[in-house]
Amino acid sequence: MQEASSSSLPALSTAYQPLPSLYLGFVAIWAASGLSWAFSSWRNRHFQANNLQWILALVPLIKALQMALSFLFWYSCVNLQTCSLWMSFGVYVTGILFQTASFVSFMLISHGYCIMYERLSIKERRTTAGLGCLLYLSLIGYKAAVPYFTVFLLINYFASFYIIFRRTSQCLLVLREQLNFVEEEDIHSLHGTLNTKYTMFKRFQGTMQVAAVAFIMVYMRADDTPDNYWFRVLVREWVQFCIFMYIGWNFRIPEASLNLPVMPLMKSNWEITMPPIYSVEMDAADFRGLVSDQWHVGVRSAHDDSCCSSQPLLVLVQNPSPKISGATTA
Repeated sequence: MQEASSSSLPALSTAYQPLPSLYLGFVAIWAASGLSWAFSSWRNRHFQANNLQWILALVPLIKALQMALSFLFWYSCVNLQTCSLWMSFGVYVTGILFQTASFVSFMLISHGYCIMYERLSIKERRTTAGLGCLLYLSLIGYKAAVPYFTVFLLINYFASFYIIFRRTSQCLLVLREQLNFVEEEDIHSLHGTLNTKYTMFKRFQGTMQVAAVAFIMVYMRADDTPDNYWFRVLVREWVQFCIFMYIGWNFRIPEASLNLPVMPLMKSNWEITMPPIYSVEMDAADFRGLVSDQWHVGVRSAHDDSCCSSQPLLVLVQNPSPKISGATTA
């Protein structure tokens, strides 16, 4: 019996020998990505405070912490023949936090947070927080091998993907209707930005379809032998890195931080509406006196009904004078 245990230890060490180097490489990749992402968000904080970028920058840092703890755990197991229970628990907790944070950020993007709307409605915030908590608890039960938690986890993943695809389709529908409107009204100043946001959500929709397929393929463990464990870890980590980095690149600050009047402060429902647009032509002298009441064409005053004060409004002021090149937009 003693000979069997001593002979099985070298074979186990050889099978898991590539894991420390593998995790060390992913520590460098995720840490570099997370730090550069956070630095880019901090550098552009003066142009517009985009909370979505800070949320997305936090996820790679959590993953880098998980990879660092995984490296320390497997390095001590393979080279020092000592497996730390606390390191294993740290890998367990950070892995759950990474998966939960990833799906919460994907749900925020699908709702149009910081892209089409500055804030979400109370119902959407509660739905996102509730699904995030349920996913976190389901992952804890699944990792701990609690009975029936595999079913709960699958149901939670199905609900999360359903909400992501449904909300993304609704955002695409809203943007498509807005694009048709500005094309009919010949508003070129808004067409480029709306088309950019439409392309971003279209890419996000395709990426989430790939993520759903990859999730099913990566977690189908037909063979749990230690001989190919390092290869399955390599494929799983690369898939997660490529998907998350592509989504982050798609919603990077130069495009995602566009602040236009078509983005209301809060989304209350999914009605496809556009704010009223008024066009006024004037010269430079009249433009300086734009605060005068005579130029408030269609603009509601403070004496109007307060229930309409929250509706968006867009006023375009153009100068047709040939002495001044271009148009002035207010």
